[in-house]
Amino acid sequence: MEMKNNRWIQAWIMKRGFILWLTMAFLLGRATILDDLYPFALAFFAVAYYSRKAWLGWLTVALFAGSLFSPTIHTGYILTEILVFLLLQKGLEKFERADVSYVPFLSFAAVFFVQLFSYSVSVGLSWFTLMMTTVESILSLILTIIFMQAISVITLSRKKQGLKNEEIVCLIILLTSVMTGTVGWLVGSMSVEHILSRYLILLFALVGGAPLGASVGVISGLILSLADVHAIVEISLLAFAGMLAGLMKEGGKMAVSLGMLLGASILSIYIGDQKTVMASSLESASAIIVFLLTPRALLQALAKYIPGTQENMKSQYEYARRVRDITASKVEQFSEVFRMLSSSFRQMTIRNETAKREIEDGHFMNTVANKTCMNCWKRNECWDVKFQQTYSFMTEMIVALENERRLEKRDIPAHWKKLCIKTDQVLMEMKKQYELYKKDVHWKKQVLESRQLVADQLTGVSQVMEDLAKEIKREGQEMVLQEEQIRDALEQLGLSILGIDVINLEVGKVEVEIIHQYMKGFDECRKIIAPLLSDILGENIVVTREQFLQKGESFYTVTFGSMKQFNVETGVAGAAKGGDLLSGDSFSIVELGHGKCAVALSDGMGNGERANIESSTALNVLQQLLQSGMDERLAIKSVNSVLMLRSADEMFATVDMAIIDLYSASTTFMKIGSTPSFIKRGAEVIQVTVNNLPVGIMDEIEVDLVRVQLLPGDILIMMTDGIYDAPGYAINKELWMKRMIQEIHVESPQEMADCLLERIVRHLQGDILDDMTVIVAKIERHHPEWAALRWPTLSHIERPKTVS
Repeated sequence: MEMKNNRWIQAWIMKRGFILWLTMAFLLGRATILDDLYPFALAFFAVAYYSRKAWLGWLTVALFAGSLFSPTIHTGYILTEILVFLLLQKGLEKFERADVSYVPFLSFAAVFFVQLFSYSVSVGLSWFTLMMTTVESILSLILTIIFMQAISVITLSRKKQGLKNEEIVCLIILLTSVMTGTVGWLVGSMSVEHILSRYLILLFALVGGAPLGASVGVISGLILSLADVHAIVEISLLAFAGMLAGLMKEGGKMAVSLGMLLGASILSIYIGDQKTVMASSLESASAIIVFLLTPRALLQALAKYIPGTQENMKSQYEYARRVRDITASKVEQFSEVFRMLSSSFRQMTIRNETAKREIEDGHFMNTVANKTCMNCWKRNECWDVKFQQTYSFMTEMIVALENERRLEKRDIPAHWKKLCIKTDQVLMEMKKQYELYKKDVHWKKQVLESRQLVADQLTGVSQVMEDLAKEIKREGQEMVLQEEQIRDALEQLGLSILGIDVINLEVGKVEVEIIHQYMKGFDECRKIIAPLLSDILGENIVVTREQFLQKGESFYTVTFGSMKQFNVETGVAGAAKGGDLLSGDSFSIVELGHGKCAVALSDGMGNGERANIESSTALNVLQQLLQSGMDERLAIKSVNSVLMLRSADEMFATVDMAIIDLYSASTTFMKIGSTPSFIKRGAEVIQVTVNNLPVGIMDEIEVDLVRVQLLPGDILIMMTDGIYDAPGYAINKELWMKRMIQEIHVESPQEMADCLLERIVRHLQGDILDDMTVIVAKIERHHPEWAALRWPTLSHIERPKTVS
């Protein structure tokens, strides 16, 4: 309903814009300053020339009509100034230099030359007449600039949702200049310009509060006093009335009206007699009646353009929400495009391999036959009369070659020789063609692998973009109410917050950004704000990030988020083969986002730099894919494809990764060709094993994931084969490693890693036969540093529904 009313107001202004422009033209044509200066008319005409050229004739007539009804008729001056302006404008157009930026200077020149000529003809030139000419010309220039800014606002021809302070002032000057055209009009004993000025103050005071109300009062009083020197007292009266009315903004229309009436009456009593007080009170009462009859939709339409108002903030929020919705829709469309492309590549890859092989074999036979049988005198007998025998003979030779048999002349069976008189030539040609065939198959296989990799990558990109669209939609939820609740709660504690932005309020995924000025020697964010948010949100909240915002003022953007329920403390120990400096093993401990931590270990094939490159590549690619939001299985397959395609040599790497959810301690193990991991839980040692091939060997790999629920105090031990295979093949390595771990009684993960590596090296008597790396991670429950702060008057915040 509210939006309907706003659209109705805008539609009304658009449809009746012609009448509005004629009214402004008439009043500005009548307006004067000190009865001797009239810069308003030409300034308005100059703006209309560029913005409403179709109505220019009617607007000119309205200006002339207004000047005829002015206390001092100045139609001749306005007509002459308009003609000079048009001549100058046409001159610029002839030389193709016409531009809206020249309009203020054309106004200045037209007024200056006309007034200078007028004074020189009538009273002669003097310093006074020259000064008055210059003043009026400068006023015309300034008013032209002001009208250019304000006209587009008052006619709602601009789409900008908020106005700058300078634009608001220009709008007020335009409205007050229009009111100047009513000077001298009376309704009984009441002055029309005084009624309109008070009405204007009431409008802006209700919309913008005391600062805007006082500004309107000062500007209105100043311009009206220039039109009528007896109205000089109106400056202070209207300014005080505007300020008092604005202070009563929260009380609505009646309170604002009362504030304006009190402000105007108090100063009227102080500076005037009884008659003046009665006239001022009647003018204020008339303005209040018109103000109370003003439609609410008009006030809301005006408030939408005033910065800081609820309507303006709501308008900006709706605009941002529309942008987010459009962005999310576009991202979803791109996600669907990538999904369709992936399906297309998979359809090209998944074909009937049997039928394809038969076609390739037939083509292979035809090539050999064309090379050897084309000029043979038994061709018709072999391929027409005895086709089945010949075909079987050729097929057997192909099978023998595929089984990597080194066929020689002596290996040819006797029944082959009886059937074919060119057995040697057929065999040689078949070997030659078979080598070409194998190369062709190899490259086709590479193309298929590349297509499969592209399909997997497109699927992953589609998934990531789909998740991004959901994230955009989630951030687009309206959380203005929650932001105000948090702001009110902090203000009740006496904390001044510059800005607040609620990004997410899902349980376990809370993210709130607050712009706050730090106090020296205190840390309100951790000690007060975070505990207070913990109470009103119903879960533990902590400071997750601090970012310096503004120099000199100590402003920081502080991000608050859900406290992780568990901490992971890690320790790493390792040794290179033969005591070298560079190991072929790589490890990584990284935050994946969304409350997940990854502990990863990779062992490259062999030792030294090449193995280190392969293992670190596998970990880095896998880490980036997981951080982008890609599914674990798809990420592993992508890493496998990358390692397969990056080198023609046989290079592979094992991947051992544990993804720990820091909110629940649920752990997902991905083991690709790696050794078992162990969980030490008190005196018990639990083995975690998954049978998967290393990445970089097979084109297609199956990825099995194992999920284990860890408990507080559990110690996770991950190792490469250099440690796991240390006891040799004659010993049960699982039992031996379990006993070794049980015998180590230390609490620190780093000490556990050092002790285990030291015992392995001692067991091998210092002979390091392979790269050795061990990672130890200990799971501990996280305890908040500060307890939740309970404030009696605060209630829990209602969380928005999650976007599915």
